[in-house]
Amino acid sequence: MSITKKVSVLAVGLGMVGTLAACGSSSDDAGSGSGDAKTVTLVSHDSWAASKDVIAAFEKSSGYKVKVLEDGDAGQAVNKAILTKDNPQGDVFFGVDNTLLSRALDNGLFQPYEAKGLDQVPADYQADRDEHRVTPIDTGDICVNYDKAYFDRHGLTPPKSFDDLVEPEYKNLLVTENAGTSSPGLGFLLGTAARYGDDGWEGYWKKLKANGVKVVDGWEQAYNEEFSGSAGGKKAKGDRPLVVSYASSPPVEVVYADPQPATAPTGVADGTCFRQIEYAGLLSNAGNPEGGKALLDFLLSKDFQEDMPLNMFVHPVREGARLPEVFTKYGPQAKDPQTLDPAKIADNRDQWVKSWTSLVLK
Repeated sequence: MSITKKVSVLAVGLGMVGTLAACGSSSDDAGSGSGDAKTVTLVSHDSWAASKDVIAAFEKSSGYKVKVLEDGDAGQAVNKAILTKDNPQGDVFFGVDNTLLSRALDNGLFQPYEAKGLDQVPADYQADRDEHRVTPIDTGDICVNYDKAYFDRHGLTPPKSFDDLVEPEYKNLLVTENAGTSSPGLGFLLGTAARYGDDGWEGYWKKLKANGVKVVDGWEQAYNEEFSGSAGGKKAKGDRPLVVSYASSPPVEVVYADPQPATAPTGVADGTCFRQIEYAGLLSNAGNPEGGKALLDFLLSKDFQEDMPLNMFVHPVREGARLPEVFTKYGPQAKDPQTLDPAKIADNRDQWVKSWTSLVLK
């Protein structure tokens, strides 16, 4: 997701903080669950958002009041949840993705529960099918975005693939995030590892470094300051027309523009995408496990799945869930994204990041 922080931070760049805040949870309380059997607490990264009427409908039908505790970006939230697993802050954790999933499972963060509606989710998204410790909730693609106006002005064809990015015509045009500090930065690294394999990804990054790739700490700086195609980047006079972001970034540029443009000002290099899947799970030692189970069922319900795209700018995993037109028009999923088995990520992630840091940042 993960796809973390992209919506809330992008909203800052577009001056839309209030809009997303209005879509938040029914409670702003921090800290551990209240222990009230009628309250169910969701722990999440900072990009959680849902429509008030959808949450209210769940509360009315289930009898539970939803309390949301946002706990930093995905990596921070997962690490804190692991440290507090014996006395968890809530009942359900939302926002662990396939890049961090093994860390959560290996540390016993979740207890098994097979959510209602799971039979409507493709098997490819179900990473823990035997034990059901996590439930897939949404998916999205980390991809290189490009500034259409820049390439039009310069008579250049935008890149389409990883291979294209190391070509001379794209020298000094790409900005990406630090793979050690940023979720999309890590996803982009994993995409290159999937594309070029264990023996080839380091050589690819040597070429990319020689071609002038710029690395910044996080997505906010890359997209809202360095990238010339975003609303925030234009204000900051960003000069990089290529950025590692998300396939759902172009719809955001349309939805939050005033007036809305007829076409998205940014595009996606479809051959540079890495597929992310976000999961939720019932926390071990949850104070209200029955409420947690009801909440997990709700997160897979058609109502919530259809509510997600314009709140968190991710794709639903439930088959048959409708997408808004702005998504189908400007933010379709990649046709053939790079993927990696979570077990392979678990075995190699830390070493890949260490090698990447030595190769690219030193």
